Amino acid sequence: MSARSEDDRIEVLPVLPSLNLSETLNFYRGKLGFSTVVHQDDSYLILRREEMEIHFWLAKDRSLCESTSVYLRGGGIGDLHREFTASAVPRLSPMTVRPWNMEEFYIHDPHGNLLRFGRTPQL
Repeated sequence: MSARSEDDRIEVLPVLPSLNLSETLNFYRGKLGFSTVVHQDDSYLILRREEMEIHFWLAKDRSLCESTSVYLRGGGIGDLHREFTASAVPRLSPMTVRPWNMEEFYIHDPHGNLLRFGRTPQL
């Protein structure tokens, strides 16, 4: 298999509903450290933190948010959990090894979107 160049790389980016893009921006920037605003207008928001990028679209139906989740996986998850704990991020679950053998924690954003963070359990 040949190495891919940066231009050939395929990324998967979540697009989550938001009931209020200003509230979403304040939570993700202020509590979760997504400090780079890539794009913002009246109906769409793109935020980035290091290699993580999340898109949001303006929705009117709260049930869309409450039925939506995204899974973020990687080795830096433990550091994120420690950071979020120190910052008193609301609705932060403990780090737990789940039955499917992933060490995970969860956060619900202000509108109900579930962010699931996971990694292979550390020995």
